[in-house]
Amino acid sequence: MSERLSELLHTIYGPEKAMPLARHLRARLLTYQSRLPEPTLGSLSQRDAVLITYGDMVWEGAHLPLQTLAHFLEAHLKDIVNTVHLLPFYPYSSDDGFSVINYLGVDPALGTWGDVERLSQSFRLMFDAVINHISVESDWFQAFLRGQSPYADYFITVDPDTDLSQVFRPRALPLLTPFETQRGLRHVWTTFSSDQADLNYAEPRVLLDVLDVILTYVARGAALLRLDAIAYLWKEPGTPSIHLPQTHAIIQLIRAVLDKVAPHVALVTETNVPHEENISYFGDGHNEAQMVYNFSLPPLTLHAFHRGDARTLTRWAGTLTLPSRQVTFFNFLASHDGIGLMPARQLLPKAEIAALAERAAALGGHISYRTAPDGAKSPYELNINYLDALGDPDRPDESPAREAQRFLTAQAIMLALRGVPGIYFHSLFGSRGWPAGVEQTGRLRTINRQKLQRRRLQNELAQPGHLRRLVFEGYVRLLAARKANPAFNPYGGQTILHLHPAVFTLARTSTDGRHSLLALHNVSAESHRLAVRLRETTVPVANTFVDVLSGRPFTAGSDDTLELSIQPYGVVWLQPLPDKP
Repeated sequence: MSERLSELLHTIYGPEKAMPLARHLRARLLTYQSRLPEPTLGSLSQRDAVLITYGDMVWEGAHLPLQTLAHFLEAHLKDIVNTVHLLPFYPYSSDDGFSVINYLGVDPALGTWGDVERLSQSFRLMFDAVINHISVESDWFQAFLRGQSPYADYFITVDPDTDLSQVFRPRALPLLTPFETQRGLRHVWTTFSSDQADLNYAEPRVLLDVLDVILTYVARGAALLRLDAIAYLWKEPGTPSIHLPQTHAIIQLIRAVLDKVAPHVALVTETNVPHEENISYFGDGHNEAQMVYNFSLPPLTLHAFHRGDARTLTRWAGTLTLPSRQVTFFNFLASHDGIGLMPARQLLPKAEIAALAERAAALGGHISYRTAPDGAKSPYELNINYLDALGDPDRPDESPAREAQRFLTAQAIMLALRGVPGIYFHSLFGSRGWPAGVEQTGRLRTINRQKLQRRRLQNELAQPGHLRRLVFEGYVRLLAARKANPAFNPYGGQTILHLHPAVFTLARTSTDGRHSLLALHNVSAESHRLAVRLRETTVPVANTFVDVLSGRPFTAGSDDTLELSIQPYGVVWLQPLPDKP
């Protein structure tokens, strides 16, 4: 047992509990060490891109969905993305997989562990560790209801008269849910829904069992672990019960365990909160998450396109520093959830956030709300497909080509920023929203979770001019250009430039300083003429540049100024060419 692990156990549980807990942990680590795979891939680079998908996002007749997904991805995405984030594929009772009944099983409606292993032969895998809560249908919770040891202490019960007004509430739902147990009526802490009971990490055996789950995922092939809703892990009445020191210490413990027995595995924290709170999960740059979801990026990018003005996005991006060269951002625009507004609250005025919500509603989306301690409700999440969200409600008949170009420019911003891109399945394949799904399930997030019939999807991808084909082919070009240029390394240099209010511009540099690129993205419906003074950027002065997306050359003037015109919703990624002798 390393000194670091012992120190963390002491910090979390105190000296009396830490010593016997350390012995138990040591024994478990010895058990797992021989079962854990050797790393097959090196450190992250510009070649890495993550596809975010449910196991049954593509279906075909009576075939098991995980098998259909593997066939489809191998046919269409081999050498395009190298990592698949397989959203919860465990047996579940609600929330499309995030109310887990059995952490260690595969939902038989999706497939088997063998099917997961088959996918891992072609792609690096990212699993969800949904360890803040578990389904009330799980064996753990059912044993709690029976008063069975040790599970009687695995969940948090609170007297309903306790003052919980300081607890941060992410949703407009009751915090406590009553359950009849063998010991009588108990009110259980349920942060997200009455079907999702929060685990009690003040009980050390919970932590040991959760570490077993995490190490099993690694043994099953997980190279990345997404820590779902991790900010809420430790609860204490009288506090906000979010971002508490014990939560950070537990993440550090998980990191220390993996560093010891599986150092190739990276933690990715999912904390849908304001930016400064979000990046606290990098820790000191060495001891917590290797990647943090960049939650402010989706609403700020959307705001830029709605306004045709990138200044707020530009100012914020200029603050994106990292505490070390061992961590980076997990950049994304769309996911299985909606577009979170909490991360924009300290960056956009209330009126601008309200305007985002109003426009999303006008485009066919929905709004989810949260309740503040004073009872006031405020927009929490936009439930809308990201391609739809970028639309103009005053122009409902835009051409597929224009819709695709605008959408791809937004995606290009995400791909150009320092970090690893996470691409939602429906974004890569140009899907629209699914309002019929919301009517079927009554859940607003269903609008962006449609399951697609494989043959129909493939037919639409093959049709010239179809929105799906335009988006997919354009996305493939962006990914190919990104993968080929070391300037896009997720640990490389990044400088944000202020060239024009409507053009989001950044310079990227490889980790060794040998490769540079200037990336320009027009967020407006108008063309703009720009003059780039090369000596005021971090890009080397050169006579000739080439747009790596189009192959078009650009020549700098004698005063080292590069003049160019960028079309409506245009993207130009400029690479300097070495001067001929």
